[in-house]
Amino acid sequence: MPAGIRDVAERAGVSVATVSHVLNRTRYVAPQTEQRVLLAIRKLKYYKNVHAGRLARGSSEFFGLIISDIENPFFPKIIKSFEAEAVKHRFDILLCTTNYDPDRTQMAVQKMIENRVRGVAVMTVSMDPAIARELKKSQIPVVFLELGLVERYISNIHINYAKGSSQTIEYLYKLGHRAFAFISGPRERPSSLMYEQVFAEALQQLGLPAHQNVVGNNKVEGGIAAVRTLLAQPHFPTAIFCSNDMTAVGAVVALEEAGLRVPEDVSVVGTDDIEFARLARPSLTTIRIPREQLGKLAFEVLDKMLRSSRRIGREHVLDTELVVRQSTASAPTRAGEKTSTSSTA
Repeated sequence: MPAGIRDVAERAGVSVATVSHVLNRTRYVAPQTEQRVLLAIRKLKYYKNVHAGRLARGSSEFFGLIISDIENPFFPKIIKSFEAEAVKHRFDILLCTTNYDPDRTQMAVQKMIENRVRGVAVMTVSMDPAIARELKKSQIPVVFLELGLVERYISNIHINYAKGSSQTIEYLYKLGHRAFAFISGPRERPSSLMYEQVFAEALQQLGLPAHQNVVGNNKVEGGIAAVRTLLAQPHFPTAIFCSNDMTAVGAVVALEEAGLRVPEDVSVVGTDDIEFARLARPSLTTIRIPREQLGKLAFEVLDKMLRSSRRIGREHVLDTELVVRQSTASAPTRAGEKTSTSSTA
């Protein structure tokens, strides 16, 4: 017969109430006493009835995390750091992906509500504000990424792309670059329009001419296709700014296929600073988004809201910074024109 909570209490020499407080973190228990209870739980192989406890408390021991694409290398560090914070506080996480699909997004939110998670971090910018209202109605604290909505039960994290973009344009300007192109993400995603606007504003601050813009898909093949489109234009940029690092990798591939050297003929800049950016050849100059810090901050924001009796939301800002590597260099002499080697494309 499986061990019960009374067996654990007897083995640890404490009351049933103390065991309950240790399991549910409902009251402070002295560290030595807590260790005796946890040891008794392990020895007796006691498993509490999570479903029953969830019904009794009205909440689970899970924090929810919603991301858009599990295959996107942008997310693993966010997941890892968010989970690490949850485990540190003796919670688990419920992970859902949306794949940028509204129906899957709705299903993910429904799953969070059905499982009565304590809070949800929505780490994708492709989110309908109505979703926030739905979680709020269920009295579940939620922190969004770039939703721009802050009120009771709702916090927001804003990534300061403007800082990293300005640093990048100023750096390239000092290297002699005057002709720029931007490879964006899919137009239907709000993040794509936001990144492009930030890039355009950074150019305007230095009085530089308007850039060429090509739509990509935030993947390697999108970067390849975008560069091929640029090669078909009469004027070719000396610096290409990409919406993420995977796009930048594709851009480098297409440039080399066309006989152009990176960075001697064309400089390429990515965004995110995923692990592969450092390992690529040439290694990518990129705008770093501190993703480990982002995951940690997302959990801390939820934890603070839960500790607030009024569940007050806040706006939080995360800075970006330029990381210079090998994919950028001084502009070639014939700025803004294709070099003779590009005719092989």
